[in-house]
Amino acid sequence: MSTASLNIDLTALRHNWTRLDAKSAPQVETAAVVKANGYGLEAEKVSKTLFDAGARRFFVAAAEEAVAVRKAIGPAPKICVFSGHMAGDTDLIRDLDLIPMLNSGEQVRRHFNALPMQNFGIQLDTGMNRLGMEAPEWDSLRADLLAKGPDMVMSHLACADDPAHAMNAQQLAEFRRMTNGLGVPLSLSATGGILMGSDYHFDITRPGIGMYGGFPFEEAEPVVQVTIPVIQIRDVAVGETVGYSNTWTAQRPSRIATVAGGYADGIQRILGANTSLYAENIACPIVGRISMDMIAVDVTDLTDVPDALGLLNAVQTVDTLADNAGTIGYEILTSLGVRYNRTYIG
Repeated sequence: MSTASLNIDLTALRHNWTRLDAKSAPQVETAAVVKANGYGLEAEKVSKTLFDAGARRFFVAAAEEAVAVRKAIGPAPKICVFSGHMAGDTDLIRDLDLIPMLNSGEQVRRHFNALPMQNFGIQLDTGMNRLGMEAPEWDSLRADLLAKGPDMVMSHLACADDPAHAMNAQQLAEFRRMTNGLGVPLSLSATGGILMGSDYHFDITRPGIGMYGGFPFEEAEPVVQVTIPVIQIRDVAVGETVGYSNTWTAQRPSRIATVAGGYADGIQRILGANTSLYAENIACPIVGRISMDMIAVDVTDLTDVPDALGLLNAVQTVDTLADNAGTIGYEILTSLGVRYNRTYIG
């Protein structure tokens, strides 16, 4: 096999959702965020697994993403669309029975002109300045929208990955102010908010990255493993260089393995300086530049070089790679390319 393997542990995914569900207050519904093709892991398989675990409400970013989710979970569960009712979405919203989170007066008008009997939700901006109605617009539309019976009202925390950040309490207070006395289901928290406790839970929580094994859910089981096959091994003498632009020079007689992966597979070039591949628990540093399809790895300290080396595993998680790249686990997961040989476990 000449392509890297992406192993996805659906049992771990199920366990992570169940644990986050248990952390939500008893009366709270725990939904599941499956946007971006199930965080890059294939929305159809991810959604079916989470449905089997007990999720009955799912969130996607765009109406088009709901096609695979609806196919996986059937007609009964709710699918909510963060981006709301965009131009051109009407047929999908109607045919798939979606719940758009209406973000503005423009979307409100579009939705009720096109689908006056279709279910809907409302998204409020409590300070993130990304999506949702700000207070003046919400105040002007509130009575009319409540009369139409929204399915839920939500907002989104900007700094939930840092529980001590003052923005969390500020948004909580604003959400309470904007939703006081509504009498409809409320939602504020994704993974980080769940972990901050019941004050942030309201009626519906929306776990995302924590289900997939990422920070800030430190109890999460790893969901993804990546192993990359070795194409060739060569001996390199002291003073010889490896890879583009001669960025690495051998300081000792070295054995270098070339493996079949690269930035076309979502293994970003910036990872090279800080990242190793693993033979079981033995770290083998990346040397030279990561190229489109190949990575050079120093395997000098191995007695025997295996047929494949691990990039993502229990030792080097998505968050380890994210730290190495100066990014976040979300980007690592959703950047995994299409060439992987995918295997689903559980």
